[in-house]
Amino acid sequence: MTKPERILLVLAGFANLLAAVPAHGQVLEIQADGGVVRYDAPTQFLGSGARRIEAESPSAPSRGRAGLAAPSTATAQAIRDAAARHQVSERLVAAVAWRESGFNPAAVSPRGARGVMQLMPGTARALGVDPFNPAANIDGGADYLARLLRRFDGDQAKALAAYNAGPEAVDRYGGVPPYAETVAYVGAVMRRLGQEPLSPRP
Repeated sequence: MTKPERILLVLAGFANLLAAVPAHGQVLEIQADGGVVRYDAPTQFLGSGARRIEAESPSAPSRGRAGLAAPSTATAQAIRDAAARHQVSERLVAAVAWRESGFNPAAVSPRGARGVMQLMPGTARALGVDPFNPAANIDGGADYLARLLRRFDGDQAKALAAYNAGPEAVDRYGGVPPYAETVAYVGAVMRRLGQEPLSPRP
């Protein structure tokens, strides 16, 4: 092996080592279709893209057959109960919980959103729920979704956009605001529900 070949081999090994080191903080991954995936948890970069590194703990979500987070028995029951109490689709609440936290009751975002439904402290206070209590967190999220659906006349895309970006942004744009994160969020939840998302207004 020549000296240049040895140098290239060392550099390649160093690059592979860096690629395997977990990155911390918020990471945005731009997908081929222009969608944006946000990783708030520690993230590892792989050849095929990025993936969240989830701690092995009793509160960590289990994994379904397709590799997507699946709720625990207690979380699934809390979603059913909250959806029935607030007369909102159980599938919608579950899809939001999947997108928000991967059904993780211990999830905390860099911006301070907490729990399965990623309630901000101010939102939790306004809803009168304890965001650290898993069942109360889910109940608050279902309540908030129901309120947004009423505000936007049952339009799920607008309600989801408001859950992500705030109802004022939806009012301002008359629909899904053209924020990359919000468009990706609404699209992901609507696809989870098996529906086509509405396009944002220009």
